[in-house]
Amino acid sequence: MRLPRSGAGWTIAVFGFLALLLGALGLIWPETQLRLLGFEVPAERGPGDYTGTFLTASSMASFNMGVYYLLAVATEWRPFYRFTVWFRLVTFTVFTIAVLSDVAPGRFFGVAAWEGLGALATAAGLWWDARRGAAVAVVPTGPDDSAPVSASDAAR
Repeated sequence: MRLPRSGAGWTIAVFGFLALLLGALGLIWPETQLRLLGFEVPAERGPGDYTGTFLTASSMASFNMGVYYLLAVATEWRPFYRFTVWFRLVTFTVFTIAVLSDVAPGRFFGVAAWEGLGALATAAGLWWDARRGAAVAVVPTGPDDSAPVSASDAAR
């Protein structure tokens, strides 16, 4: 995989890598993941407790999301970058409300903050890239597969 080619790409790559890593952590060591999020880890779970099932599903979703984000970076898919800004802000809002309404422990606000700050970082990266005219995409033109073109030409 190539390194990101833009500021916004770097923000997406960092988030994607961490989503992949934390998803794997939840699949391999679910108790560690629960502790990181501020949830209790009882010695024994009662009947009807589907915490493990839910953690497996959300960890797999995180792992997959990491792959999607890294694929977007590999292809410099800028519309995806813009899309993530809005939906990460929605995620920030939902997670913050969950903490404020006592649905989730206070430590879970760290997840909300990560989403909100990540959205703002990607938005800043998109702004910075546009401002400095660095929105360059790579399209295959020959054996070296690396001829830069403007973002407007790459979109066609």
